[in-house]
Amino acid sequence: MDFLFTQEQEILKDSIRNFAEKEILPFVKESDEKGKWPEELTKKLGEMGLLGIVIPPEYSGAGYSYVDYVIILEEISKVDPSVGLVVAAHNSLCSNHLNLFGSEEQKKKYLTRLASGQTLGAWALTEAEAGSDAAALKTKARKEGNYWVLNGSKLFITNGSLAEILVVMAVTDPEKKR
Repeated sequence: MDFLFTQEQEILKDSIRNFAEKEILPFVKESDEKGKWPEELTKKLGEMGLLGIVIPPEYSGAGYSYVDYVIILEEISKVDPSVGLVVAAHNSLCSNHLNLFGSEEQKKKYLTRLASGQTLGAWALTEAEAGSDAAALKTKARKEGNYWVLNGSKLFITNGSLAEILVVMAVTDPEKKR
């Protein structure tokens, strides 16, 4: 098995490094000092395909491999680990859950907005009593007609202050604890 990067991956690595130095680095100091996400960066990340890294092109994603994904995160995080974390949480915790487990309707409705950079995605797992133990969740979800009604509370929502779309972990069948 060959563990060296392909020529395309080396080009991707250089491209992301250049993007990070040109587009992310200028925001680092102010973002850290103010503790505020630079909204214009969301658009730039989306335009580069970095908010739909492993999402298929039919949903506005870049369709990269998981190895490419790691290369991208590494190059972004060298310039600003905070941006790397936002990109990772958005892609892995929100978008990829929809990509892997969402209905076709959900994919069309949400993935195109997430992958294009129209908005960021968040992940709501942690609860006061359960921590991040998905098997101990107390938040319930029940279907009412065409909608899901959630009852519970979350804290430490990853990307929560930045996002318009959230993946919320909740129990749908209390007897089976899932």
